[in-house]
Amino acid sequence: MSNDAHVQPRAPLQPEATPSWAMLRTLGGIAMISGLLVVLVEQYTQPIIAEKQRILTEKAVFRVLPGAVAKRDFLVTAEGQLVPAGAGVSGDPVYAAYDAENRLKGLAFIGVGAGYAGPVQVMFAYDPECRCIVGSKVLKSNETPGFGDKLDLDPEFLRNFEALDAGLNAEGTALANPIVTVKHGTKTEPWQIDAITGATISSRAMGRAANQAAERAVPAIQRDLANLSQPK
Repeated sequence: MSNDAHVQPRAPLQPEATPSWAMLRTLGGIAMISGLLVVLVEQYTQPIIAEKQRILTEKAVFRVLPGAVAKRDFLVTAEGQLVPAGAGVSGDPVYAAYDAENRLKGLAFIGVGAGYAGPVQVMFAYDPECRCIVGSKVLKSNETPGFGDKLDLDPEFLRNFEALDAGLNAEGTALANPIVTVKHGTKTEPWQIDAITGATISSRAMGRAANQAAERAVPAIQRDLANLSQPK
């Protein structure tokens, strides 16, 4: 009998099992490094983004209030108080703008109205002497090109914002008359906005934005006008 007949077949080699703890430790290390990188990137980019936003806001304020060269930032709190903007304070922004002689040129505030393709965000200029909105600039909009851009470009529509009434009631707590958009050619009151033909929904978004912003900001502005008139 051949000796080969007594040779037992070898069992196939099994791969060594990876220890569970080692696998978890590796995955945990990767997750920790990824999280650290996210934090570092955020810390690096956040000041850059904030500075870019500050510059864009300043340009918008100076655009709606020609002649302004400096501004002070305020917030209207949930209680309706006007306070200087700063860390730990939240509210709706209000910008007081001043000319080269440190005289108050006017105020700017931001409103949002629902448009055809989403929210329309607009900055409005406010003159506390006439108690009226005297300028506008669309900041964000997804409205249909050719229609939505008329909110910033149509001369006839922009005349609505040369002296749009934002006067207060006798108590000084709210607008005496809500700012509303009306069908083109039917404007009869100084607090009405004459809509753009073919862009009624976008025009109404401007009206809602103006009314929402003025309702929040104007009472607080008028109450604290003496302080706002000081550049520092």
